[in-house]
Amino acid sequence: MDNRAEITDFLATRRARLTPEQVGLPTSGRRRVPGLRREEVAVLAGVSTDWYTRLERGHIAEVSDDVLASVCRALRLDEAERSHLDDLARAARPSRAPRRRASQRVRPSVQWMLDAMTGAAAIVPNGSMDLVAANALGRALYSPVYEFAAGRTANIARFQFLDPRARDFHEDWPAALSTTVAIMRTAAGRDPHNRALTDLVGELATRSEEFRSRWAGHDVRLHHTGAKTFVHPVVGRLDLAFDSIALPTDELWGLNLTVYTGEPGSPTADALSVLASWAATEAGRPVEDSEEPAGR
Repeated sequence: MDNRAEITDFLATRRARLTPEQVGLPTSGRRRVPGLRREEVAVLAGVSTDWYTRLERGHIAEVSDDVLASVCRALRLDEAERSHLDDLARAARPSRAPRRRASQRVRPSVQWMLDAMTGAAAIVPNGSMDLVAANALGRALYSPVYEFAAGRTANIARFQFLDPRARDFHEDWPAALSTTVAIMRTAAGRDPHNRALTDLVGELATRSEEFRSRWAGHDVRLHHTGAKTFVHPVVGRLDLAFDSIALPTDELWGLNLTVYTGEPGSPTADALSVLASWAATEAGRPVEDSEEPAGR
């Protein structure tokens, strides 16, 4: 795969965010563009300017791990960014391995595990941000996403960027958008042959300026643990902690198990109990009960 443009844009955006003062280099004269010059990055990495210029033009396949690590240090990349650059280098190298397909289902035992979780909301998204699986409380938590899908695979990114209700569902909507795009960028670097992800990026770039501007930033993120606040249409504010782990046997498919919990005894824990009851009621309601009587 020719991913030279991706490598060029990623390194250029990382270089542009640094100043000579930040890295201890002297400055002189006005600069036409922000950030470090290529020759300054080369000095910091201990390589020639010609060599670094060639690297930034996407010629990364033959670069050793040690030299790549020096560039990472020079550009002050964080863990997620270093991992992303490693993924880009790996994708640029010739490989006879078969192309991978994004999984759209989980093994039965994973679904059994999800269903056994009754006090926490659990979902399994893939790199395209599809909701591949969930438990009852997870489906209830993300009910606006499932409603927006309208028969298609529920997709967090499509909901966040294309459904106006997402502005109310996420307490910090702009931050939620940035996080989603960073996760998708990370997945694209790891699995560049993922056709579903490529198609989704094209769709969202066409329909959303919010997506286009964030995608152009080339930010990446490892999404392991943290906190999120949702404003759910049924139970209101939910201050949730989350933990996310890769499903070991499904790692090639980019599946992660994400579990949301509320602090015991907190209003959020009480709200999750109410949401679970609502989900059980909705699941047991006959289809005709949700339809308006004729003539109304």
